[in-house]
Amino acid sequence: MSEETATGRPADAAEDREEIYFEGRPALRGALGNLSLTGLIGLGLIAGSAALYARGWWIPLLGVVLAVVLLVIPVLLVRSVRYRITNYRIDYERGVFSKDIDTLELWHVEDIKFHQSLLDRILNLGHITVLSHDETTPTLLLKSIPNPRPVFEALKERIITVKRQRGVIKLDAG
Repeated sequence: MSEETATGRPADAAEDREEIYFEGRPALRGALGNLSLTGLIGLGLIAGSAALYARGWWIPLLGVVLAVVLLVIPVLLVRSVRYRITNYRIDYERGVFSKDIDTLELWHVEDIKFHQSLLDRILNLGHITVLSHDETTPTLLLKSIPNPRPVFEALKERIITVKRQRGVIKLDAG
């Protein structure tokens, strides 16, 4: 006896399995620019506070603490994001102290874009922008995805397949 889906069609066991295309965080090497900038500002803080040593021993210590905090902020921001891209949905999790998770079903996706700068190509990173009809997440930017091209290609093909399965058609006005 075969199972049927809600549409009355026979269920395909292979079709129901969720396949993960990417699961993880944006690559930290994608934040090199922010890390460099905060590092330079931190060095300036340390140098400036060291010059004020005569006014109190605590001033250089405060400069070092502020410099370390400045370096930790970009790392913490990158590490607070997590993506899970599967053949049915994209989960976007973010938050340091509290967590928010948005789920974007692939059949809502209108278009996807791929971007790689020269530095991204050297570092093997890329950004995927997902444009959708989802009310809560109309635009989702997936930043600093490692080895991004296969993820983009799999996602592109899967969006077409999911839309066909659900009977979603695109109408052009004009």
